[in-house]
Amino acid sequence: MDAYFLTDQGRVRNHNEDAGGVFKNANHQILVVIADGMGGHQAGDVASNMVIEGLNKKWETTNFFTSPDEAEAWLLDAIMETNNSIYHHAQNHEECKGMGTTIVAAICTADFISIGHIGDSRCYLYNEQGFKQVTEDHSLVNELVRNGQISKEDAEYHPRKNVLLKALGTELDSRPDIQTIGWDKGDTLVLCSDGLSNKLETEELKTSIKEMDTIQGTLQSLVNKANERGGEDNISVALVQYRDSQEVGES
Repeated sequence: MDAYFLTDQGRVRNHNEDAGGVFKNANHQILVVIADGMGGHQAGDVASNMVIEGLNKKWETTNFFTSPDEAEAWLLDAIMETNNSIYHHAQNHEECKGMGTTIVAAICTADFISIGHIGDSRCYLYNEQGFKQVTEDHSLVNELVRNGQISKEDAEYHPRKNVLLKALGTELDSRPDIQTIGWDKGDTLVLCSDGLSNKLETEELKTSIKEMDTIQGTLQSLVNKANERGGEDNISVALVQYRDSQEVGES
């Protein structure tokens, strides 16, 4: 497996509230995480970095995941533990009150991928069947689409597009959505913040992955496209390509 992560401040924001990373354990299993922080006085930085630091520290103690049940249980515990840490930190630090973050995290093994998420940072899978969004946004506009009140096309331009119904760290014991999917050699997993997904259509993402030469080059190309279209938000994206289960790359 080859896995890389790239984040960019964008062209408008004066700091980057996104955080992420690619982490591996001794058995070549990979954890990929992206968090998009929110909150005043740069508190979003605090929340998103607490996610990355918390999950990375916990990941360093893992052994070998042999089943989806094990991976899903780990994600549930790790994300809820981090959620409560962020919540308590915000309660105890005035400058951080109201902070929160999205999270999308994937445990990638040779046999399966287990994914946990809260918010609107996304996970996609590209395989022989095509390119599809695996996660479901916890957002107001997505709920309106699900209820048939607006179309997917209307959602793209809705004035309250960025309103989240659920975020990590804003209340105690927030539970992530967790699922497991299969994958095969040649498949590619994509994780990103809304700084990317708001700027590129699904078909454009599919084409970029389909025509990928190198992972690093594709990551930079995706970030460049988001910036060329305004770059109003921070931009983060990670790619995991299933090439060889015994080879892991990271940046």
